[in-house]
Amino acid sequence: MNTPQHINSEELLSVLFYSPNATAVYQGENIKILTANQAMLNLWGKDRSVTGKNFIDAIPELRDQPFLDILKKVWSTGKTYYAKDTSAMLEVDGIVKEFFFDFEYKAILNEDGTTRYILHTAFEVSDRMKAWRLVEEKSLKEQELIEDLLALNEEYQATNEELMSTNEELMTSEENLNSVLELVNEKEHLFRVMVEQSPVAMASLKGSELIVDVANEHVLKIWGKNISVVGLPLQEALPEIKDQGFLEILKNVYETDTPFHGKELRAVILVDGIPTERFLNFIYQPTNPDQNGEKYILIVAIDVTEQVNARKSVSDVNTRFQIALDAGKLGSTEVHLASGTMQSTDQFKKNYGFLPEEDFKYSDLFEAMFPEYRDRVKNLVQEAIRTNGTYTAEYPVKWRDGSTHWIQAHGRPRYDENGNADRMVGMTLDITEKKLFDQQKDDFLSVASHELRTPITILKASLQYLDRIKDRPFGEPHRKMISQSLTGIDRMTEMVDGLLNVRRLTEGQLQIRKNWFNMYDMLSVTCNHIRVEGKYSLILEGEKDIRVFADEHRIDQVVINFVNNAVKYASDSDKIYLSVSTEGNCVKVSVKDFGEGISEEILPKIFDRYYRASHSGNEYSGLGLGLYICSEIIKQHGGEIGADSNIGEGSTFWFTIPIMQK
Repeated sequence: MNTPQHINSEELLSVLFYSPNATAVYQGENIKILTANQAMLNLWGKDRSVTGKNFIDAIPELRDQPFLDILKKVWSTGKTYYAKDTSAMLEVDGIVKEFFFDFEYKAILNEDGTTRYILHTAFEVSDRMKAWRLVEEKSLKEQELIEDLLALNEEYQATNEELMSTNEELMTSEENLNSVLELVNEKEHLFRVMVEQSPVAMASLKGSELIVDVANEHVLKIWGKNISVVGLPLQEALPEIKDQGFLEILKNVYETDTPFHGKELRAVILVDGIPTERFLNFIYQPTNPDQNGEKYILIVAIDVTEQVNARKSVSDVNTRFQIALDAGKLGSTEVHLASGTMQSTDQFKKNYGFLPEEDFKYSDLFEAMFPEYRDRVKNLVQEAIRTNGTYTAEYPVKWRDGSTHWIQAHGRPRYDENGNADRMVGMTLDITEKKLFDQQKDDFLSVASHELRTPITILKASLQYLDRIKDRPFGEPHRKMISQSLTGIDRMTEMVDGLLNVRRLTEGQLQIRKNWFNMYDMLSVTCNHIRVEGKYSLILEGEKDIRVFADEHRIDQVVINFVNNAVKYASDSDKIYLSVSTEGNCVKVSVKDFGEGISEEILPKIFDRYYRASHSGNEYSGLGLGLYICSEIIKQHGGEIGADSNIGEGSTFWFTIPIMQK
């Protein structure tokens, strides 16, 4: 086997030098560059000669940019600075260009709180910013174009009205009439050219039949059609939109002369015979009648399917995230550190005993926390803010009903544009059941150690005594020590068998071998060790001819455990009743004693693993695994197990399993 080797500082720097993450380390008030890996040098457009130089001397083009001042502030205050989507002008290959970065200046502190180094990590996000700018510019240009087109349409309508008025005045002159008609035709031609050459989707519908009069290539692409639809009524050009509401909207626009603005409306269009979902922003703008009294509807549309699908994808991710939070019972919150206000999910409030509709503040969180944990958690939060790290804590809280619950919390700070921590986002999980189970396991180990130590001590003492008298003639002391040793071995074997059965149950390897047997006959011979002692009377009642298909040995093990518990916990009850009966398609077996009984608080927990050990380990022997094993045996038979009890009247333990007729 190879011995693990520790990496020294020079080797570590060598490894970091080839890391794809841009990294540099600075020191001193003048921000001296101690080292920078190749990825950082590539971002700067420099070579390794910058090592040992002051930051601004190495990268002079940053002199009038804010980075040096930020670094000096980080050095003097020891507060880490983080920023996203930040512009930087850098000279690469002799050309100054604009780049965008997500970066962090992390202060590495001495023990006295002063700054020792600044660790600079950066990620270039220029492509991301370029994409965002293109989307924004496209959106603005499209909006401006729509407004220009609508204004042009209004101008066209005004001109048309003016020409119609002029037409009436000049109808007496054939020459003037021809001039008017030429002007009208020129304006109409201009309008058609405007629509056809528009960089956005545009169409014009004529008359009450909504005939496609003009349609440019962009609107045809959205419709999934070609130029052949021009001249057709819209319901024939796009028959698939018949029941999608658009025709009704258009008819209302035509009849009422009221424009309609649609935002992200869904349309299913046939493209090459395939139904295709699209989302559209559009305007239906009615026009005034032309000189022939014909009205039109101008359509201006933008396909926003990609934007809608992208937003839906984000929404779907958030929904899945919320489902995961709900399934894991994780609560999340965002704390505004200055005001102490919190925006918390319902589960987060529930973890502290608050209702969803109740107000929950940062101070309420610490008020619920046990006092001895408050300072520690506050220090963890402050350390996370100082290092831009994540804090993790576990602490108990007291609900307003007095109950105690354990919380596991994780949190991380968020910073404003000046690098100051202004928010803390966090998640919590109620781990009360886990804590209780861990406590049960700890108690179980303590009891198991004690229980195993007793027979081992007895066995060791017996063997030591036998060793001392081994040369004496065999007599009563020998028999007594041998009997005592065998008793100790039997006790250890019983405990080891219990532990092995639990392991087999956990791994799903507890074997069940079923056969047909008579339940009454099995109960009549079970627990002979109790009958032989003569102290307790086992009284059997019930139906004698019930045959079941089950593992007789395992069912007998359950009954023996019930009877042994009756003897152990109800020792004053000299009569123990065993009964068997049918209930529907199941057989029910009960063991009843007349002891002190079991309280209502304890009764639901007695079949839990380790429960006996954590509640009765100081009073009775045993590991507290018996009833848990019994419950698992009955479950593997497809049955049910339970107990009924009243204080001062005794207890009845019972189980049912299917009969399974031949």
